[in-house]
Formats: sequence, structure tokens, C-alpha cells
Amino acid sequence: MSQHAVRLLTPAQAQAKRVALIDLLVDAVQGGASVNFIWPMTRAKAETWWDGALSGHARGERLIFAAEADGRLDGSVQLILAPQENQTFRADLAKLLVHRRARRQGLGAALMRAAEAEARRIGRTLLTLDTETGSAAERLYERSGWIRFGTVPGYAARADNSVRETCSFFYKAL
Repeated sequence: MSQHAVRLLTPAQAQAKRVALIDLLVDAVQGGASVNFIWPMTRAKAETWWDGALSGHARGERLIFAAEADGRLDGSVQLILAPQENQTFRADLAKLLVHRRARRQGLGAALMRAAEAEARRIGRTLLTLDTETGSAAERLYERSGWIRFGTVPGYAARADNSVRETCSFFYKAL
């Protein structure tokens, strides 16, 4: 199992880890992760995306978690807080990223547990997410007690842009 420390980052801590977060996103997409990007995955695309995410974190719209070992950032996940007045109990789990060098060590599950615990703490009792059907991430969510409530064929292109994959949608009541 992983020897990583998983923690919720403050906006200042997340900003200080910007370069490592960019590296993590680039690695994930280059490794084929279906996380909204296609090849070539450039640093410029990752920088633009993280700049928006970090701004949202600073505004309190999302929470960013990091998994680190030996001073190295190997994973991250986010809770995007639903802004709607009638959905203040809900959040989306997004961008579960584990660096290829740290996979198969339980790091994804540890990141999810941390995000779920924080969601409970702040009163977000319904979480949702989507992922590529048949992926390792989908198997992780199923093992972690998430409930699939549907699929959409051809929802998103693979990272290599070779085909559009089916997407599975999940929820978890905390």
C-alpha cells in the first residue's frame, strides 16, 4: 500500500504546487487517462486548465487534495461544490489523477476517501462523478461503493482521439 500523505490543500498551498499539478495532468493524459483532454497534451493546455482550477479553488468553488511522498506530488483529486442554492448538499468528484509511477498502490482509493471525508465534514452528502466505461477508474469507483446510474455511448473521445468511448455516471450518498 501507499506511503503517501493525502491532504486538502489551502489555495496558497495549491498555488505553490502549480508546476507539480501541471506535470501530473500532463502525465495522466499522456498515459491515456480520459480526463477531458486529447493528445498532444501540451504544458500550455495543462497550465491554462490548472490556472482556472486554482482560481476556482481560491474563490471557494472547489477543493483540491494532493497525495505526496518524499516531497513528490503523485496524485490529486477535487471536489467541485455545486453552486446552486437548492443543491448546497452536493459536489462533483473530479480529476482523480495518479501519476503513472505511483499507480496500483491504493493511492486513488486514498484520495477518494479523503475527498469523501471532507465532503461529509462540510455537509456535502451527495457526490457525483463520470468516468470512461471499462476503465480502471470505473472499477475503483465500484469497489469504493459508488453506484452507477447510467451510461452514455460515445460521450467523450479517448486521449488518443481514436474513438469516442462510453461514459458511466456514478453517485454516492454519504
